[in-house]
Amino acid sequence: MKQMRQAIIVVFLGWLVLAMPAARATERGALFKVTGSGHSMYLFGTMHVGLPEFYPLEPRITAAIDGASALALEIDPLTDAAQVNQALQTYGSFDPRSSEGREVPAALKPRLDRVLRAASMDPTTVAQLRPWLVATALTMGEFTQQGCRPELSVDLHLAQMARERKLPVIELESLKMQLSLFARMSSADQWHFLEDTVDGIENGRQQAEVHEVVDAWRTADQAAFESIATRAEHDTTVAGKFVQKVLLEERNGPIADKLAALLARQDKAVAAIGVLHLVGRASVPAKLRARGISVERIY
Repeated sequence: MKQMRQAIIVVFLGWLVLAMPAARATERGALFKVTGSGHSMYLFGTMHVGLPEFYPLEPRITAAIDGASALALEIDPLTDAAQVNQALQTYGSFDPRSSEGREVPAALKPRLDRVLRAASMDPTTVAQLRPWLVATALTMGEFTQQGCRPELSVDLHLAQMARERKLPVIELESLKMQLSLFARMSSADQWHFLEDTVDGIENGRQQAEVHEVVDAWRTADQAAFESIATRAEHDTTVAGKFVQKVLLEERNGPIADKLAALLARQDKAVAAIGVLHLVGRASVPAKLRARGISVERIY
């Protein structure tokens, strides 16, 4: 379960890609049609990651983008790199004027050093980063060594399609807000989160559970997604509750509010958000339905 949390984190942040051979367009992820206020909207569940076989996207998604009035994403992945770096500096690096929270737990230090060196990461440089960002970098590094290709992100692909069609791109959130969620964790919880990552790298379970999420998206496997969501909802550890309560449920309400407002003001928008926001009891579709909006699952 610790490694399932890590898989969810990686999907949320969009810094993990697994490369496989290309295939024909087919159903992937999850697709909903949302109707209200005399308007309709397609709601697509993405992976913030990519495989060559994900493309081309299936015809209904392409047609929806072709006829869309706007594309709504969690954040625009084509954001200026300087803004990304600034946000990472603010929320992912220790304050150079303070030593608070920097000390690695004694039992974790030798294990962390081994994992860092295996990933060709300099422990001295990494020491300037907060534990949650080290955990993310380690996960990214492990899969990069296996041929990961970040340019295949589904959200990036959609943003590029929108640019080609001169389609307005609406951000439902901001990178600063997303990263600030991790920074809210206490120092102790951040070290716990990093220890979970080291555990997963050492025992190999992380790779297996990330593959489970990716496979579910690749095949639009509703049952698999619901199983993943149920396990996340019943994880009572500190890290597990952070993922479920903060990274998913806390964001789902505001995202649903913004989608409802978008639906009210314009027709034929397309919204694309991480697929794990679209499954489970507190999902975005559930919150939209609670607002009296019709939500039909297409796949």
